[in-house]
Amino acid sequence: MRGLAIRTRGLVHIYHAEGHDVAALSGVDLDVAAGEMVGLLGPSGSGKSTLMSLVGGVLRPSAGKVFVGETEVSAATPRALDRLRGTEVGLMLQGAVRNLLPNSTPADNVRFAQVPARRSGRAVPDPGEVLDAVGLGRDGDRPLGDLTPGALQLAAVAATISSRPGLLLCDEPTSQLDHAARDRVLAALTHVNRTYGTTVVLVTHDPDVARVLPRTVTIRDGRIGGEGRSGEEYAVVTADGFLPLPGHARDRLPPGTLVRFHEVDGHFEVRAEER
Repeated sequence: MRGLAIRTRGLVHIYHAEGHDVAALSGVDLDVAAGEMVGLLGPSGSGKSTLMSLVGGVLRPSAGKVFVGETEVSAATPRALDRLRGTEVGLMLQGAVRNLLPNSTPADNVRFAQVPARRSGRAVPDPGEVLDAVGLGRDGDRPLGDLTPGALQLAAVAATISSRPGLLLCDEPTSQLDHAARDRVLAALTHVNRTYGTTVVLVTHDPDVARVLPRTVTIRDGRIGGEGRSGEEYAVVTADGFLPLPGHARDRLPPGTLVRFHEVDGHFEVRAEER
C-alpha cells in the first residue's frame, strides 16, 4: 500500500455557538507528502484536532478545500467518505477505548475493523500479522480488560491500520502513557510508516514525541504558526503574507515590536526595534 498525500487550501472552519461564532481555522494551507510522518503541535484550542477531523472527512469545512490523494474530501458524498474511511484512511481518536469494542480481544477488534475493506473486495492481512506489526502478537486473544494502558493503545493502533490504509490520522496517541508505553506506541507508528509507506499524521502535546518526529507543524490561532525539521524551527509565510513568529521569537519580541526585513546579497536579515 502506498501512502496518500494531503493538501489543504484556504481551509476555514467556524463553530457556531450560542450567541457567537468561533473560528477554529482561519485559512490553513498544508501539504503532507505521501509516506511522510508529521506531528501537529500547538496549544489546546489552536485547531489541531479540527484540522485532523477535516482531513478525515468527519467535519465539513466552512470554506476551502481538502484533498487526500486524488479525492477532494471536502466535496465527497457521505457514502464516498464512509468508503474512504473504511479502506484508505485510518482515524484513531484520542483515548484507546474510543477506538475499541469493549468485552472483546485485540484480534476481535482487528477483524471487526476489517469488515468494510472485506466487503469492498479488498485483500486484508491476517489479524495475527497486524498484531505482530505493533508488538501485540502475544496478547491478541486476551480480554481488553486485562491489558495495560499501553497495550490498549497498541490494540487501537492495530485496529486502525488493520486494512493497511494509505493515511493514518492519530489524535494524541501517546497521551497519559508512561515513557515505556509511549515509546512502544511510537515504535509501532514508525514501523507502519516505514514498512508499509503509510502517511502518518499525529497530534501531540508531548515535546519528547515532537523531537523524534522528522517533521512537525505548529498550529497557532487557527493558522500554520511554524514548522520543525531536524530539530530546527521555521516560520511559515501564509498565502496572504501573514508570518507567525516561532515560539522562541514570540517570547523575546513583545507585542508592538517593530520588525524590519533588510536584504543583503540576496538574503534577508531580520532586525527588531522598540517603538
